[in-house]
Amino acid sequence: MADGRFLTEENGEIKEERAINVSTGAGDADKIPRTDAGGKLDITFMPNGIGDDSVSMTTFEDLNAGDWVNVFDDSGTVKLRKADATTVGKEVTGFVSASSTAPAVNTVFFEGVNASNAGLSLGVTYWLSTTAGGEVTTAPSSSGNIVQKVGKSLSLTEIAFEPSNPIEKV
Repeated sequence: MADGRFLTEENGEIKEERAINVSTGAGDADKIPRTDAGGKLDITFMPNGIGDDSVSMTTFEDLNAGDWVNVFDDSGTVKLRKADATTVGKEVTGFVSASSTAPAVNTVFFEGVNASNAGLSLGVTYWLSTTAGGEVTTAPSSSGNIVQKVGKSLSLTEIAFEPSNPIEKV
């Protein structure tokens, strides 16, 4: 079934059909699904509640793949900006896995593994940095800074996103 074709029998007749790559809902009931080039099923085959906890939003500023981001209200419009430990209210809400030039639509992930990092130390806890969008191995300690864990590294490029509640240093 390399090209997604297969044979079926209907009322004694043999006919060729194709597996489907994407489900449009009930109209595709009883059809055979086809995996993508990565060997995975499209998210449209999954029941509600299964899949990435993510949303596409408009960006307020340029974002780099791997940036820790903050979802905020920009004059009545929800937007994404880089999270920043120097400013109350700019705590980590999620992360992006793709770069974008503002204004653009980018996907923010609210859980999962941020695999767009480089130069991490294995098994280390990371904190929101005072450099917007970044992470550090030592929690910020200056008065007015936000202390918020973003997660623990799984490899030299991946952090399991496990945010803590932000705390303002006094």
